[in-house]
Amino acid sequence: MTKRELIDLCLTYQNSYEDYPFDDTTALIRHGGNKKMFALIAERHGKLYINLKCEPSKADTLRTIFKSVFGGWHMNKEHWNTVYINGDVPKDTLVEMITDSFDLTKPKIKAKHIIDRV
Repeated sequence: MTKRELIDLCLTYQNSYEDYPFDDTTALIRHGGNKKMFALIAERHGKLYINLKCEPSKADTLRTIFKSVFGGWHMNKEHWNTVYINGDVPKDTLVEMITDSFDLTKPKIKAKHIIDRV
């Protein structure tokens, strides 16, 4: 998978957009509603990687199962994983991880107050 293919995959998520706040090589994929990042895509030492948010217990499990998954580079390692692309993580698992990150960072639905009518 190329960097452009990975970015395009992330952009298939509803109301997401591509942003380059640091430089033109590090892509953030953000939610349109709250501008929160759900994916950071870059290259480091010649390897393509993506940072994704993850539930802490699942993050540890994924790090144990896959050599290409480790604590989030420059991120809170309890809640973020870095995944080297084209490593040992199958594409369907990667898509699931992207979906989880998207869901964990998406805008919260505000509870509507119900007024009791007397």
